[in-house]
Amino acid sequence: MVAMESDSELDRGDAAPAFELPGTDGETHSLASFDADALLVVFTCNHCPYAKAKFDLLNDLAAEYDDLAVVGINPNDADEYPDDSFETMRERVDDGTIAYDAYLRDETSAVADAYGAVCTPDPFLFGREGDEFVLRYHGRLDDALNPDDEPTEYYVRDAVDAVLAGESVAVPDRPSRGCSIKWPGE
Repeated sequence: MVAMESDSELDRGDAAPAFELPGTDGETHSLASFDADALLVVFTCNHCPYAKAKFDLLNDLAAEYDDLAVVGINPNDADEYPDDSFETMRERVDDGTIAYDAYLRDETSAVADAYGAVCTPDPFLFGREGDEFVLRYHGRLDDALNPDDEPTEYYVRDAVDAVLAGESVAVPDRPSRGCSIKWPGE
């Protein structure tokens, strides 16, 4: 396990890159699928200890905020990492381990590449502006840098609260930390 830190080329104010991906719910999802004022896209997976440490926080966010859609996208190579297969993703949703608004499969990792994601988890928070979502925050979910650390500050909550209040996000972008994305063919 090698810890990576994200450094996307998406800047605050940039539009969310489009996607159309299959979900564990049997539906195909795109940006237009989410009728919310804020959209939290998190590149994540089933096997990474950094990602697993954030499951509960992401589930809580999905449950607590009516105007926030929490979307997990798994871009990892399932041939090399069978725990990240679409079938295992469905199992994690079915057993309640993952309770996001949507858990999507990025089979080719093209969406992760379009967002500039490099690790799991790698969170991107967007706010709705007209017909599109624009980046308002890209960074750590909280101050727990390692899977066994207990967080004391929840950056993502402060960022979500600001977006939903129509305010600018005061939380600085801090590189997310996690396992490297397991790109297909590498």
